[in-house]
Amino acid sequence: MKKVKITVIRKVCHKDLMELYENPIEHACDLQEGQVFIANGPKRPEGLCLSAWESMSHFVIELANGGGNFYDGWMKNPKSAMISCNDGFRPVSFLIETLEEEAD
Repeated sequence: MKKVKITVIRKVCHKDLMELYENPIEHACDLQEGQVFIANGPKRPEGLCLSAWESMSHFVIELANGGGNFYDGWMKNPKSAMISCNDGFRPVSFLIETLEEEAD
């Protein structure tokens, strides 16, 4: 089983949707573009929010186990995936890539 690199690529904020539908909240997401997490096999990396992990864990586990080529050639690199968290107001896009390093 391999380690998998998870990189925060982009954060988006849909202020118009927030104004229309969201109850005000003080704190939503601490992730920063460029931030990197390393998944050790199927384990959620420390500091990665549970909601984001739930959106991507299937892809991370598949990549860690040698899989890939999702949706018949979706990604240029078949050992990767681009996944977003499920926050419709502040979606965060993550690039997930298989590393050569073996998981612990």
